[in-house]
Amino acid sequence: MTLLGTGTSVGVPVIGCSCPVCVSADPRNKRLRSSALVRAGEVAVLVDSGPDLRQQALREGFRELDAVVYSHAHLDHVAGFDELRAFCWRKDGPLPLHATQQCMATLKSMFGWAFAPENDYKGYVQPDARPIAGPFGYGDLEITPLPVEHAGVETVGFLFQYPGARSIAYLPDVKRIPDKTMHLLRGVDVLVVDALRPQEHPTHFSLGDSLAAIRQAAIKEAWLTHLGHENDHATLEAGLPPGVRVAWDGLRIEL
Repeated sequence: MTLLGTGTSVGVPVIGCSCPVCVSADPRNKRLRSSALVRAGEVAVLVDSGPDLRQQALREGFRELDAVVYSHAHLDHVAGFDELRAFCWRKDGPLPLHATQQCMATLKSMFGWAFAPENDYKGYVQPDARPIAGPFGYGDLEITPLPVEHAGVETVGFLFQYPGARSIAYLPDVKRIPDKTMHLLRGVDVLVVDALRPQEHPTHFSLGDSLAAIRQAAIKEAWLTHLGHENDHATLEAGLPPGVRVAWDGLRIEL
């Protein structure tokens, strides 16, 4: 898994802000909007198409995708939808998009031209809408949706499993993990999880919430993501318990 972005909805630095994190020279404090790329064998799956997708793809040098999976329909996770054109140019047939029913409906409302029956122009995004109804896969890569609660919108994280590799769960936006999802997380090898800021937040995990969930699920390796400018990378990491690290843009987690 490559973490393409590890920032919150406004990114870091924040426009117009001169706080110590926003003016920091530490490159780990520069955070694009949260997204991830999973590679398994010959398969490449993108998690969310945020507004920084073009910049992220150019930085990491990926050119082809087998599918896109969406966590939810907030703008910082879908606003780069039109950048998917470049991946459709290199693909025979439409690009599979996996999302909950609610998220798919929002995508169709926002980008109706792409889903219109008359959209047969090669230069446009050619989506293959696949509503999430349970686990699905590409090749030997198994993807399990992980329902969570976040801001009143239908939201899921994802569990990725591949033969011979460590399992990894990705929960970029979460305020509460339901019991059924927590059950699926127990025994997962690696967790990437929302930790917006040290203070409580109405729709996101705070640092304390994240650490509590990591303990509850007995996770041995965890990475904190979706970080706001309240978090200086070095300072935050210095106070974390063993096995918990602060993610940064471009981090590659080998599985």
